[in-house]
Amino acid sequence: MTAENQILAILSPDVLQQLEPHLTSVTLNQGDVVYRPGEPLSYIYFPIDCLFSIIVTMSDGSTAEVGIVGNRDMLGINAFMGNIVITQTQYLVQIAGSAKRIDAQIVRTEFERNEELREVLLRYTQAFLVQVSQTAACNSLHVLEQRLARWLLGTRERINSNTIPLTQEFIAIMLGVRRAGVTLAAQKLQERKLIQYRRGNVQILNQVGLEAFACECFKTIQAEYDRLLGERLENQS
Repeated sequence: MTAENQILAILSPDVLQQLEPHLTSVTLNQGDVVYRPGEPLSYIYFPIDCLFSIIVTMSDGSTAEVGIVGNRDMLGINAFMGNIVITQTQYLVQIAGSAKRIDAQIVRTEFERNEELREVLLRYTQAFLVQVSQTAACNSLHVLEQRLARWLLGTRERINSNTIPLTQEFIAIMLGVRRAGVTLAAQKLQERKLIQYRRGNVQILNQVGLEAFACECFKTIQAEYDRLLGERLENQS
């Protein structure tokens, strides 16, 4: 299957035709910050094979990821929710790759006048809120090895690859823990032959086993995305 954004893929040809002239392809590098707190949201991004992290930074400089945005998602729901200024959060490119970008005002205009687009984007917003709330619960209630497994599975699902090009230091920042904790958690997953970590790349060796080891959160989030937006295209007949 050709890589594509799942939200754009479920829009009808008529609605997509209204957006396509305004969509441009962009290539993003790991570590790029597309928006910082207090900045106006000028563009909405529909990831193809890149991955964004939505990060909250505390007053002491500590950071934690509160959501991931990949090819099941869109970045910039503020634009059609009535607030174009980003507050509190930072939008960071976690995994390099490509995306479709569109002027936020165009989406807002189409959102207000097009019922189908409005319904899809509101359903996506509901799914994303499930991801954020489930992640918050997971970070509070589940052990680090399970959280790491959930995070790897969510990332894999959004880039369509078993190879995740990230260092343990970067993963530690995303999970809001020390690198030593990620090292120990990764070792436990390697001992079970679920993953292999080598030189900045995590390779998922056994997806089924990783899902069984992870907490319930990955499947809960996945089920809500499927319910609200339809199953992933790669799983459809």
